[in-house]
Amino acid sequence: MKPTESETGTEEEFSFGTTQSDVEVTTADRLRNFYREFIYKPGLVAWEDNRTRIGATILAVYVFIGTVGTWFYRAPTTNQSERSIQPFQTMEAPLGTTSSGEDVLAMAIHATPEMLIMILSGGIFATGLAVLIGTVAGYKGGTTDRILTTFSDVAMSIPGLPLIMVLAVVVSPERAVVIGILITINYWAGLARSIRSQVLTIREHSYVEASRTMGVSTPRILIKDVIPNIMPYVLVNFANAARYVVFASVGLYYLGILPTSVANWGIQLDNAYSQAGALSGGGTMYQLVVPMIAIMFLALGLILLAQGMDRVFNPRVRTRLAGESRGEAEDDEDNAAPTEVMT
Repeated sequence: MKPTESETGTEEEFSFGTTQSDVEVTTADRLRNFYREFIYKPGLVAWEDNRTRIGATILAVYVFIGTVGTWFYRAPTTNQSERSIQPFQTMEAPLGTTSSGEDVLAMAIHATPEMLIMILSGGIFATGLAVLIGTVAGYKGGTTDRILTTFSDVAMSIPGLPLIMVLAVVVSPERAVVIGILITINYWAGLARSIRSQVLTIREHSYVEASRTMGVSTPRILIKDVIPNIMPYVLVNFANAARYVVFASVGLYYLGILPTSVANWGIQLDNAYSQAGALSGGGTMYQLVVPMIAIMFLALGLILLAQGMDRVFNPRVRTRLAGESRGEAEDDEDNAAPTEVMT
């Protein structure tokens, strides 16, 4: 019997509604699984380590100082207070002043935003370029792999400090973003080789083979299947790259290679040594100690954070996470199974 128009419309509406519901549930499940497997669980494991908590707290303090602190504390200027005041003698300049009357604490606080920007830009540039080159080289193989690997080897073979010195003279960077990228101009190469080695193994996994068999595009496979599996390692190396930017930028500013128009703790160290004679006595050692403490605690926070996050990359921890995921999946299946009704 031929179905009526109303029955046909109802059937079509029901079919369309079911399809739409399935798509919505599948998308939500994928987002929830991605968050649980690659953000929540790794973050929970890392947060169990005291090093992660201490490192994250230290970095949060620096972010607070670099944002809110610069609004509430005065900017350093010449002759803003009495010259060469010792620390803790007046609340106007709690950590003392320089020979030109600049507040030492103000100099340290207002150098923090530029340092954070350098750290962020250098870390993103180094890790982003390493992930791009390493994943493409490891997944594609063949000629692409040989070209990108040769490019990485050439970048690794160039001494970093002389290259930065030459580029600093040529470019004369005055923006913190450019300086951060300049410092990590060839830092990414070693990380790219490490990522390539991991991708060579990941590309042979069954789920990656299944995606290739189904005709999924290469960018989608890299974004969906490959990169999420190397993210813990990438995050650890992002912290290491940020720590490298801290030490390299301070050293380059201290040597006078980078322009002094950007506030930096390295400039404070140079002024304390060359102008105030902090290492030759005279009671000006505090001008050297303040930026050194700022550098030390920032580097300590990055080191502790990287060490704590390294637990996520530990194979035993990853195996335990995988076991918990399988257990939760089995529980979900049991809960979703239809129960038998007793009559």
